[in-house]
Amino acid sequence: MASKEPDTDVLIEQARGGDGAARQQLLVRHRGRLRRMIAVRMDRRLAARVDPSDVVQEVLADAAQELSDYLRRRPLPFYPWLRQLAWDRLVELHRRHVRARKRSVTREEAGVLDLPDESAVELAARLLDTGSSPSEKLLREELRVRVRAALDQLAARDREVLVLRHLEQLSTREIAAVLGISEAAVKTRHVRALDRLQGLLRDELEDNQP
Repeated sequence: MASKEPDTDVLIEQARGGDGAARQQLLVRHRGRLRRMIAVRMDRRLAARVDPSDVVQEVLADAAQELSDYLRRRPLPFYPWLRQLAWDRLVELHRRHVRARKRSVTREEAGVLDLPDESAVELAARLLDTGSSPSEKLLREELRVRVRAALDQLAARDREVLVLRHLEQLSTREIAAVLGISEAAVKTRHVRALDRLQGLLRDELEDNQP
């Protein structure tokens, strides 16, 4: 039987004790999650200019430089901390390549990086149980607009909880750390937002039946 890899908390303790291999493993074990986060958040105009794989590598390089400070202070659980580095780099890339004339924002804030249409449609598909790939109906251009309108009717924090849970696939604990709210608040917002958005999306689809 293959041995089980140590979990993140064990690796953190080993890294704090000076274990170089544990430091390296910490940095690479969440590579897939970072790639997923970047794919969900990256504007297609930015993706045309910047290779997402390069962004992942840059984030991991940033994390390597800041890891010793993180291990001393541990301001967040590890993946939310790593994800924040990715968010900051995406915001900077977006400011440089897409919104060069607008103000720079460097902290997590709903609306700074607008959810790309493809990600909005994927979220709708997941919440309506159409499978992991958007249905042909949801991909119709007019319904992209309707999906966006339905999302805009949610409170910003509620919308973000859905994106973090269903697209980025974060745990309740991780979402709480990213948004700076309690785990109980995450659960309440998730149930409320899920019910409301599913209702709105079903209404929109029924209104567009041929």
